[in-house]
This record gives sequence, structure tokens and C-alpha cells, in this order.
Amino acid sequence: MLMSRALCRSWLSQVAHRCHANAKAPVLRSRHNSGTGSCRHFHSNRRQSSNIKPAGGESAGETNSSVPKNNVIKAVAFTGAFTVGCFAGATIMEYENTRSLILAKARQARFGWWQSRSLADRDYWTQLKNDIRRYWDSLTPGDKMFAPILVCNALAFAMWRVPALRNTMMTYFTSNPAARVVCWPMFLSTFSHYSAMHIFANMYVLHSFANAAVLSLGKEQFLAVYLSAGVFSSLMSVLYKAGTSQAGMSLGASGAIMCVLAYVCAQYPDTQLSILFLPALTFSAGAGIKVIMGIDFAGCVMGWKFFDHAAHLGGAMFGIFWATYGAQIWAKRIGLLNYYHELRRTKQK
Repeated sequence: MLMSRALCRSWLSQVAHRCHANAKAPVLRSRHNSGTGSCRHFHSNRRQSSNIKPAGGESAGETNSSVPKNNVIKAVAFTGAFTVGCFAGATIMEYENTRSLILAKARQARFGWWQSRSLADRDYWTQLKNDIRRYWDSLTPGDKMFAPILVCNALAFAMWRVPALRNTMMTYFTSNPAARVVCWPMFLSTFSHYSAMHIFANMYVLHSFANAAVLSLGKEQFLAVYLSAGVFSSLMSVLYKAGTSQAGMSLGASGAIMCVLAYVCAQYPDTQLSILFLPALTFSAGAGIKVIMGIDFAGCVMGWKFFDHAAHLGGAMFGIFWATYGAQIWAKRIGLLNYYHELRRTKQK
């Protein structure tokens, strides 16, 4: 088993709050750790965006509740192309990382005597660089993957604070199937958080589950799954809004995070969880993810708009699908690895 109970600090919850409110919901945790859940905001009929196509008689800022069929087709095509590109890129990234590791080991074996000289013989910047490298090497695989994701989310969060960038953020960092720009916002919105509570909750949950997922998948596969799940969850949101004629803006990383959560729960269903304020009440991770998915399914059926339940459900479905069939699908990358190896060797001649 790749993950102990301590390694999988299993938090499961959904924090009920909007971008401009901080209402709190019950929080779930593992028996020995506490945490918060994730949410993806869904705002319907919001009126301050320039990223919305006006209908006849509407001003440029009003939301058109109908979703153009052409936008749905674009969303489906973009999701397919983006997913294929993510896994192809992850395959090439795996090859290059493995090659770099082998070359580094070879250089170390050849010039180890030079690298083993004392730190006193080196200048300040070399020592600082080596200290940073040692600190990075001491991090867990999950922390190494979490750090760049956190930085990207923090940058997007900071950009929301710049008034001059507000229109850009509304256009490219919120996903709306009725907008003029449909495709790239499906991806960029998964790094976008407007409120501090929103980004804190999502990043806390991702950090809790990242290490277990990375140890199981490997960093390249994890990255491909995370990014693809984010776009797939946006697609589920687009399809739901199109089917119900309820166009609205969504943002947040919780679709991708729900994939990671569901993957870990499906891989380790017997991990015991508990509610933060009710530590005596325990249940399995398998039961917990079923309850969360059941709530999101009910939200879709009942038309609840407190969360983007369709995006949550799509992310969870992606995670369970990958836990079930991911190993077989990932094994098919061998053909691409061989092709890339031959292509690279040909260019070196």
C-alpha cells in the first residue's frame, strides 16, 4: 500500500460560501488531521462582465441565459484536444525527466570529487543555491507538485485585486458558456479565486491529498490528470448550464481538486475519516466520497446554485474513472515514448 493513514491526511468537505460571503459549512477530516473542503463558485445572471454575449435588446453587460450551440461544440472539442495534449505532454515530460536524471547520475559519478569539496571553498551564492536545492529535495513529491499550483492560484488571486485587470479576469478567468470567449476560460478559471476563503479552502484540501495522489500516479501523470480534470469539470458545467438554460460564471479549482479527492478515496476506500467537530463519528473514505457526490447530484437535479455542483460532480467522476481505468490508459503511452525517443535520437545525429 503506497499511502499510510498519516500520509493521506484525508479531508473531505464542501465549504458553503460565495465569492462575496463567508458562510461556513461542516468540515471533514481524518482521525488525526483536520482540513476544509473545496468549492467552485457558480454565479448566474451576473451583470458586470464584458465576457458575455448580449442577446437582442440586452445591454452588453447583461447575461444571456441561453447558450449558443456553437459554444458547446467548441467546449467539447477544446476539452478533447486539451486532454490529449496534457497526456502527450506528460509523456514527453516523463522522458525528459528520466533522461536528465540518468545524465545527472553519470556526471555525479564522474565528477563527484569536485562536487564533494567543502562549502567553505564556495562563494555565498553557490552555497545559497545548494541550500535551496537541498530544501527542495527534502520536500515530499506531493509538496513539489503542490508548490507551482499554489503559485499559479496565488498569482491569479492577486490579479483580481488589480482594478485595471478586472475586465481581463472576467473575460479569461471565469468560465461562462454564453460568453464570447469560451475555450481558454475553461482552463484558466480552474486557477481563479476571488475570495481569500475560497482559495484557502481549495489549496488546503489540495495540499492534504496531493502527496497521496502523486505517490500513486507519479508527478507527470498527476499533472496531466489534474489539468485535464479541471477542464473536464468546466465542460460538465458548460453542458449542465446549456441543458438547463442557466448560463452563469464559474471559477475555482475545486473541479480538479474533486478529481484528486475522488481518486484517493477510490484507491484507498478504507481510510477512516471523521467530521472536524464530531471526531467520534468516523466513516470510510469510500462512503465519504459517495455522500459528497450524492449531494452534488442532488444539487444538479434540484437546481441549487450555491455551488457549481455539475463541475464538482464532473471532477469526481473523472477521478473515479482514472482510479479504475487510468493504469491501462497510461500504459498506452509506450508507443509515444518510443516515437519521441527515435525522433530525438534522429535530431541529435
